[in-house]
Amino acid sequence: MAGRGGLVLREPGPLARTLTAFWAERRRPVPASTLILCGVVGVAGGVLLVGHAPGLGAALIGLLVWAAAAPALVRRRDVNDAVTAVLSIVLFAVVAVRDAGWVVALCALVAVWTGVVAVTSARSAPAALLAPLTWAAGTVRALPWVAKGLETLAGSRRGQLLVALRSVGITVGLLLVFGFLFASADRVFANLMPRVQADLLPGQVVVGVLVAVVAAALAHLALAPPSWSDVRLAPRAPAKRGEWLLPVLALDALVLLFVTVQVGALLGGHRHVLETEGLTYAEYAREGFAQLVVVTALTLVVVAVAARRAPRESEQDRLLSRLALGALCLGTLGVVASALRRMDLYVEAFGLTRLRIFVTVTEVVLAAVFVLLLVAGIRWRGGWLPRAVLQVVAVAMLCLALVNPDAQIVRHNTTADLESTLDVDYLAGLSADAVPAYDQIEGEPALRRCLLAAASVSPATGIGDWNLGRERAVQVLGTAQPATDARCTSDR
Repeated sequence: MAGRGGLVLREPGPLARTLTAFWAERRRPVPASTLILCGVVGVAGGVLLVGHAPGLGAALIGLLVWAAAAPALVRRRDVNDAVTAVLSIVLFAVVAVRDAGWVVALCALVAVWTGVVAVTSARSAPAALLAPLTWAAGTVRALPWVAKGLETLAGSRRGQLLVALRSVGITVGLLLVFGFLFASADRVFANLMPRVQADLLPGQVVVGVLVAVVAAALAHLALAPPSWSDVRLAPRAPAKRGEWLLPVLALDALVLLFVTVQVGALLGGHRHVLETEGLTYAEYAREGFAQLVVVTALTLVVVAVAARRAPRESEQDRLLSRLALGALCLGTLGVVASALRRMDLYVEAFGLTRLRIFVTVTEVVLAAVFVLLLVAGIRWRGGWLPRAVLQVVAVAMLCLALVNPDAQIVRHNTTADLESTLDVDYLAGLSADAVPAYDQIEGEPALRRCLLAAASVSPATGIGDWNLGRERAVQVLGTAQPATDARCTSDR
């Protein structure tokens, strides 16, 4: 294309056109109701989040930030987006149920990821993986969108706004003057008045603005999702049958051979471990578990690459591809079973910890992903797979929160016949979620009293920092007998 002075102007590429179309949506008209909702949510965020421990307030804000985006999501009539959004909200609500910081952090991380995937309607693997970048771009795009909306609203209703601001100013002034006089005249009335903490006001303003921006970004992404939500990798030419089958079948054989060897260990249990010369629980479980987790993850990569290059020219090619990859997935499920059995033996001998619970959940999630791959391979259609995998991860995090892992650690380690000494200091360092489990310890009253005495939980001061785990802990500690010995010991 010739330009002025003989310069040749190149046509914009696909990426440039996509980004230009995405950025152009900042000129989309902003409904006044959306601006009002975002402002209200921002005010609520500043009040409920600043000066409070994570609790019900954070869970409520995690729900309210969706208020402006909800109408657009409903109009899509996409069940998958709705389910993913609900999972995001429920995951964020864990902050009001559990006190364990590691559980809350994991649930919040997955909640943010699933929320962005839902609001952007990401369907492909690249779009789901790049969801955080999409969220960042959407937030930047939402700023001029909101600014333009505020400018339009102020321009069209300048007179009404001035009247409203004048009325609000007079009202606030009257309430402050008369409220101060009444409060200074009567202490009972003063206790009923809300207390304004001036030192929290700057933080509340900053957090309120950030929460309002988050709500606006969600609303804008729901109204105008990016065009790359369904972007997929360019198809690759299928490999020749022999070239493709050789490495896949070789890996199949190796994996199946390993699983066959493990059958004896899986069925033999304690006897296999004890009768194998020089083999201990620690050597059997710890030395192999990490490698098996890596094998499982690498196999996912191999399956993804092999599926793209699988020969599909004839029905026989497709059948062989399904059988070869299906055998690899089934064999890897056997590897997962071996890894979980090793961890089970290790936990039996040395007890539960947070890390052991986390890696076990990770292995279970990987196993579920391989089951999904087997289902997708039946008809060789996997368009639904990326969001299904994310939903599996979200459900796994919900299950982790529901089982109350800190309490499970106390129950298992105080009742199991461990080969090592009970790590009482580790138990005493768990979150408030473990306090009811402390109270249920039987047979060792001194350990029970000591762990309860070591627990320090502050009661909620309002709706913002209310938390079910801490509330139960406060109730238990309120009836607990004080310990007579400051040192925590166990007879185990």
